[in-house]
Amino acid sequence: MEAADFNFLLATDSYKITHYKQYPPGVSKVYSYFECRRKKGSPFNEVVFFGLQYLLKKYLTGPVVTEEKIQEAKLFYQMHFRQAVFDEEGWRKILEKHDGRLPIRIKAVPEGRIVPRGNVLFTVENTDPSFYWLTNYIETMLVQMWYPITVATVSREFKKILAKHLKATTGSLEGLDFRLHDFGYRGVSSQESAALGGAAHLVNFCSTDTVAGVLMAQRYYGCPMAGFSIPAAEHSTIISWGRNREKDAFERLLDQFSSGPVAVVSDSYNIFNACKHIWGDKLKERVMERSEDSCLVIRPDSGDPAETLIEVLRILEECFGCSLNSVGFKVLPSYLRIIQGDGIDLRSVNQILEKLSDKGWSAENVVFGCGSALLQKLNRDTLSCAFKCSYVETNGKGMDVYKQPVTDPSKRSKRGRLSLRRNSDGFLETVESGAGKPEEDLLVTVFENGCLMQNYSLEEIRKNARLQDDEPTPISHNQEPLNQRIINGVH
Repeated sequence: MEAADFNFLLATDSYKITHYKQYPPGVSKVYSYFECRRKKGSPFNEVVFFGLQYLLKKYLTGPVVTEEKIQEAKLFYQMHFRQAVFDEEGWRKILEKHDGRLPIRIKAVPEGRIVPRGNVLFTVENTDPSFYWLTNYIETMLVQMWYPITVATVSREFKKILAKHLKATTGSLEGLDFRLHDFGYRGVSSQESAALGGAAHLVNFCSTDTVAGVLMAQRYYGCPMAGFSIPAAEHSTIISWGRNREKDAFERLLDQFSSGPVAVVSDSYNIFNACKHIWGDKLKERVMERSEDSCLVIRPDSGDPAETLIEVLRILEECFGCSLNSVGFKVLPSYLRIIQGDGIDLRSVNQILEKLSDKGWSAENVVFGCGSALLQKLNRDTLSCAFKCSYVETNGKGMDVYKQPVTDPSKRSKRGRLSLRRNSDGFLETVESGAGKPEEDLLVTVFENGCLMQNYSLEEIRKNARLQDDEPTPISHNQEPLNQRIINGVH
């Protein structure tokens, strides 16, 4: 749906349109915030903040309220609730007083910033006292931030694992940005999911087949070309030759893509036979003619990933030989590499690389592809994303508010106006109850009264998200009480 056709008035949980009737009389300010709550036992201690700029540009910037959209929403909600509960007068006042622009202020962490869980990521408040109900009306849309944040966070965890093994078995991080290829386009729920998730992966890596993500990075984050790919076979292009002509199918790919890397799925029938008797025998000279810049990338696509890779590497070593790198691990000839895209998630990629190094193989022999585990096998609870009201003003008097359910202390919400600062130890922390100093606040006004106030480039975001040895925010996974503490204003 194009932004011009999008009706913002219908982009919320329907029960929220009745909330203007539920707030206390005299309320003039509602202030809320978004966080990824801390959760014991979670593998994720920190998050990558990404994706808000897209939502703001696509859906909230400019005049989003028109008379036509008011009438459409009025008719819809009349039918939906079977009674007149829609605030037609309130929305028309936004149209008349603010030219259809939303009187809202959003302050947020700069995109790409790495933030320990349990800290504020963005705040929302109304700028016109007449529209106090608007703050939480837009919760539904803004909480969908859980998706790009979670994908960017998962992708970065992959990067940490790959960096660890690459450094240990090669002595460097060369090529790290191309070690994880996004295979997830077909495995997500929609084109927009592919775009948001695909772009979130590109915060950390430059390797993808998810065109929608590259286009989003281009259109909303100012990057002419954020991700790259290479020619690659799929099973249909191999099996269409028939079982007896697998060698011909492989040779066709070598002919058609004689320069530049090419990936060939080689397990349509028997991956071990293909590696030993076709690549390692019948086409051996053709493979050896290729260079590092035009390498053959063999793709297994079934079986136990670690066991299959180890056997494939053994066969290729037997056929083509190998050498030892500067830190003593085995490396295939530069014209030959492997991509493993089946059965890949955070746990398996670590296990695979551990088993390969145990057998003496360098991580540089293999790159990985990841689909649903990167873009789809996650939800809002993966990082415990929540949007809560923490401050209100009624009859000119401010009050800190919060929830504190007796049955689940982890759902206790923050109180008052919030800021994010770096403490004297260098760790990020949230200051509650309006006690923070404005000059220390790391939250930046990104949206105000219908206007985008910041415009981050993907280049800036990637710098913010770089790994720990370079990043501006020191993170210690072993010091959770220190690096994730919340400072209450009363202290």
